[in-house]
Amino acid sequence: MKGKKFFVRGGAALAAAAAAVTLTGACDAVNKAIDCGQLATEIAADVDRLQEAVSGAGESPQGAANALDEIDKSLNDFGDKSDDADVGAAVDDLQQAVDNAQQAADRGDVPDFRPVGDAAGELTNVCTP
Repeated sequence: MKGKKFFVRGGAALAAAAAAVTLTGACDAVNKAIDCGQLATEIAADVDRLQEAVSGAGESPQGAANALDEIDKSLNDFGDKSDDADVGAAVDDLQQAVDNAQQAADRGDVPDFRPVGDAAGELTNVCTP
């Protein structure tokens, strides 16, 4: 009978361990989703600031540059927190759009900010459950 109790206890312990691993994996997924959602929220606010700055760019071109810098910082802070391919692609697309706009501004050209807004919208779509 002792041997049977051991197997029952051992089986229960294995089931508990498997559940803990599953829950840890689920928590990781939830944390990544929360991080993605927070990033999308930050980026949306940064894009709003960018739109406000662009509408007044003749008066303050530095405002647009500052907004682009904030988007860039948010993307860098997010780093590689997500293993999701769609999120990674959306972040990469947004980073490229920001880089292109910053390079145009650095050359003295008027940047095309539409790709930044489009890529930010895509990131928001990908991060929305």
